[in-house]
Amino acid sequence: MNRWNRFFIQLLTFLIIVAIGYQVEPNPFALNDLSNIDQAIPVSENDTLMQTIKEKRKEYEKAPENAQIHEVWKKTPGRNGLKVNVEKSYKKMKEEGKFDESLLVYDQVKPEVTLEDLPPSPIYRGHPEKQMVSLLINVAWGEDNIPSILNTLKKQKVKATFFIEGKWASKNSDLVKMIREEGHLIGNHAYDHPDMSRLSGAENREQIVKTNEILEGILGKRPLWFAPPSGSMNKEVVKIAAEEGMETILWTVDTVDWKKPTTEVMVNRVMGKLHPGAMILMHPTDVIERGLEDLILNIKEKKYKLGTVERLLSEKRF
Repeated sequence: MNRWNRFFIQLLTFLIIVAIGYQVEPNPFALNDLSNIDQAIPVSENDTLMQTIKEKRKEYEKAPENAQIHEVWKKTPGRNGLKVNVEKSYKKMKEEGKFDESLLVYDQVKPEVTLEDLPPSPIYRGHPEKQMVSLLINVAWGEDNIPSILNTLKKQKVKATFFIEGKWASKNSDLVKMIREEGHLIGNHAYDHPDMSRLSGAENREQIVKTNEILEGILGKRPLWFAPPSGSMNKEVVKIAAEEGMETILWTVDTVDWKKPTTEVMVNRVMGKLHPGAMILMHPTDVIERGLEDLILNIKEKKYKLGTVERLLSEKRF
């Protein structure tokens, strides 16, 4: 055996001895490194708490409600149901070791019938048990008050729905963009504020389509909501709007701001008629510019949320 072979055999023997004798010392602090531990609480089907949640969940669950055509209020949105998520509820309560209804976790269950499934019909309000209202601001004039109204809405963190006349929009595109940039919803308010119940089908369609084209040209998006001027409409108007992919929106509470009431009279009128799901009609008038903040504060004091028509008419619960 030459010296090189002997060298390689000795080196190999040395490496084997080192490998056998080398042991990694366990880190006594490894279990305290919470970032390396799965924090999920194991779910035990036989746990008393688990059984209690399963037994009690039916007391808290709510079935979904379908959208419907109401005899008086016409097209009315449905509401999501609530189903207790047993596993997530268990994990939240396990730390306390007892049942606590405030720690229940729910999944929302959509209804089988939504607004989109119903035939054309006007919409006057949201779900009658939804603790939310929506401000509808119909715009065909009053551009001087728009910036101040937007500032008030921003200050109060409220999103409204502006239904904008096409003719006005074509002359005030910067204000239309400003409304959109503030996060408000924009709808169609016909082209030049006609009495749509007196127009032919072709004329009504032109009013809606022309305004949609103007708003889409300014915003890059076609509106999905239509408010007939002065609330004047008939079945044909609603049908044409639906054919253009739009829901027709009316209201349940009117500020009657065009009669130039005082701020106090306007606020009291609204608050006296306020209800869950209300849609509140207003315009960019002087009384709204002066009294909008007071109105919003009064609505909030009654524990109502305020949101756009789109949010009000969704089936989603808070």
